[in-house]
Amino acid sequence: MTTTVRSVTARPVLAPLDPPLQTASGEVPTAPLVLVDVEASDGVIGHAYLFCYTPMVLPALTSLVEELGAAVVGTPDAPRTVEADLRARLRLLRPQGLTTMAISGLDMALWDVLARRRELPLVRLLGGEPGPVRAYGSLRRMAPDEVRAEAAELAGLGFDAYKVKVGSAGLARDREVIAALREAVGPDADIAVDFNQTLPVPEAIRRLHALADEHLMWVEEPTRADDAAGHARIRSAVSTPVQLGESWWAVDEMTASITAGASDHAMLDVARIGGVTGWLRAAPVAHAAGLPVSSHFWPEISAALLAVTPGAFLFEYLDVAAGVLRSPARVVDGAVVLPDEPGSGVDWDEDALDRFQVR
Repeated sequence: MTTTVRSVTARPVLAPLDPPLQTASGEVPTAPLVLVDVEASDGVIGHAYLFCYTPMVLPALTSLVEELGAAVVGTPDAPRTVEADLRARLRLLRPQGLTTMAISGLDMALWDVLARRRELPLVRLLGGEPGPVRAYGSLRRMAPDEVRAEAAELAGLGFDAYKVKVGSAGLARDREVIAALREAVGPDADIAVDFNQTLPVPEAIRRLHALADEHLMWVEEPTRADDAAGHARIRSAVSTPVQLGESWWAVDEMTASITAGASDHAMLDVARIGGVTGWLRAAPVAHAAGLPVSSHFWPEISAALLAVTPGAFLFEYLDVAAGVLRSPARVVDGAVVLPDEPGSGVDWDEDALDRFQVR
């Protein structure tokens, strides 16, 4: 019997972030999330969430999920079928931005439905096995003293790799932040930095030349994410590997970036690349280009996807939705542990939702 989409519900919440997430572009004090529930005609319910950085777009993203969800009610609940249907309906808009995020949220929830129906963890449904996925600790703070304290806490979880955000001031401040992290995690740990798109190309080249003696694992988005040519110039001029990908909207932007020679690594964001369906389409493209694949946010689903990704490198441990989840991602000895339970691992703490839902 063919099962169909019975209903789609989207709920906006402002979840707690402790500590807040700081970037060179500003601070995110709370996590604006859209919680997505898809119920199938056989009663199975799948869950997913979307993180949109600022409460200003939370109503729009919530409404978009509801509208696109209403468009597929009564149609087969097969994730690839729904994704293709919605992209066809929106072809003239060339869907990206919030539209792609909404499609991704529905896609993730539908894969959760499928895994729960088959009583399999998502990773097993995708052909993998539950187990540890090597991770790095992604710091939320940027001030040296706070970096030192936060890194010490992450080190207690057994990480041997870390990422810190820089670029809020000049080169001297970047060095100070990196030194604070190195002091906390020791000389053997791998360290990456993230400029969050803040530097002009010439300044990025100058600064990375100056930081060459830090032997960084990678530098992430040193200039505008959509400037593939600029990143290619940076990459050809410096010795530090360049990491891009969290801002790629679907596989076409990823392919254009790879064709331009813009990066040494690929960091996939499941909500921007097109959900589980989009990730499964993108990962072989990165592998064929020889780019190691790491994840961005979405720890539950990203861990399952990395476990079945050829050329998988590192999982980013930064959980923005833990405040509303029944069982947040668990780290043991520097690796995220995939649960061996049906579904994607996303289940709501309804008591928390009562406190944090935007009404």
